[in-house]
Amino acid sequence: MLMLMPAHDASDFIDSDFESAHQAAVPAPSPDAPRPANRPPTGEEIEAMVSQKHIKLAELKRAQEELERERASLEELRRRQMEFQTGRAEMLQHLTRGIGLLEEAELTARRETDQMARTLGEFRQAVSKVQSLNEQIWTQDNFSVELTRALTTLENARMEWNAARLKFAILSDVPPVQSDAAAPKTSLFPPADAGLGQLCKIGFAVTLPLVLVGLAILVVLLLRK
Repeated sequence: MLMLMPAHDASDFIDSDFESAHQAAVPAPSPDAPRPANRPPTGEEIEAMVSQKHIKLAELKRAQEELERERASLEELRRRQMEFQTGRAEMLQHLTRGIGLLEEAELTARRETDQMARTLGEFRQAVSKVQSLNEQIWTQDNFSVELTRALTTLENARMEWNAARLKFAILSDVPPVQSDAAAPKTSLFPPADAGLGQLCKIGFAVTLPLVLVGLAILVVLLLRK
């Protein structure tokens, strides 16, 4: 006698607890994981990819800002380097030219100082020589010689003075001293309307020095005999 088995559904052979545990153990597919061909991305995958792009954009922005800072720093460094090179060349040119000008000026000033020192010494010697001239101690015997020597001393002093005035502009401001030669001269000839008394006075004044000189010579000759 055949016994009929009761009919069973396919769901009766699936363990629901096992299936839930199995699904929990399987990880969710990664957005970067290769998808099966011809399968469109899911909403979760698109959201994950958008988040990753935002993160990459933020990283790129930070990298760009860092590069901008490095570029600005390098540009400032280049500007300072160019300023250093230009300033060094400029100052070397100015200082070299300044050294040349100052050396030339120093040499000129040193020459002028040496000339001024020599002229000062010559002036002091000339002053000493001129001051030593004393006509009070001249005698009749050496009068002509001493007078010639004194005139030579004065002429040498005058030449030194004129030469120094050409060298040093400061001496050009010294006013000239009026000498006896520049003083008004008295005419040796009497005026046309002079009377007899005036003519006698003029004649006496002219002949008196000659008479005195003749008498002095006569006395000297008598004393030598």
